[in-house]
Amino acid sequence: MSTDLSTDMTARLRALRLLPVIVIEDPQDAAPLARALRDGGLPCAEVTFRTAAAAEAIRRMVDADPAMLVGAGTVLTPEQARAAREAGASFIVSPGFGPAVVDYCQEQGIPVFPGVATPTEVEAALAKGLRTLKFFPAEPMGGIKFLKAIAAPYGMVEWMPTGGINRENVRGYLDFKKVVACGGSWMAPTEWIGNKQFDRVREETELAVRSVRDPVPV
Repeated sequence: MSTDLSTDMTARLRALRLLPVIVIEDPQDAAPLARALRDGGLPCAEVTFRTAAAAEAIRRMVDADPAMLVGAGTVLTPEQARAAREAGASFIVSPGFGPAVVDYCQEQGIPVFPGVATPTEVEAALAKGLRTLKFFPAEPMGGIKFLKAIAAPYGMVEWMPTGGINRENVRGYLDFKKVVACGGSWMAPTEWIGNKQFDRVREETELAVRSVRDPVPV
């Protein structure tokens, strides 16, 4: 995979600061969800391969807004990575470090951000030339305190924490300069999507964006 390609994707995610992690049961929800996220200030999404609708949802989100940054999450196999790429995903995220998925993505030239939680996993990713990694599950592993500890020996690594992050604790992660962006599902919970509560998604997205962009009160 081109280093420039991966670096460019990291820069785009850093500009956004937040990455909504999405579970979609019905592909028909994809387009209105894309509009709700975009109108709320986040033209991006990580659509997880936790349902059979994932690839079609990615395709519909990209079709609805070609400028939107849509990636695939919870990618466990090269076959899922291939389906995501063919649907139009711009990047791949996995919960753990799966060499087969990483190899496929690098061969195909698609940015990949595997999950890590230990120094051993970090070093396995470094051996593949990866420099931006998902820290997962962030809060159960010890939160920002643990992340700073594991990050200390690896000054060349940047991080995308996900897992247990919400509007109340996200700022603590983003204030750490090694964090590119935080993934979270609180902006668009599966229940809201299934109930077609897209105005609610837009409103919560607006609040999330405001919470990370407004100055910290003195």
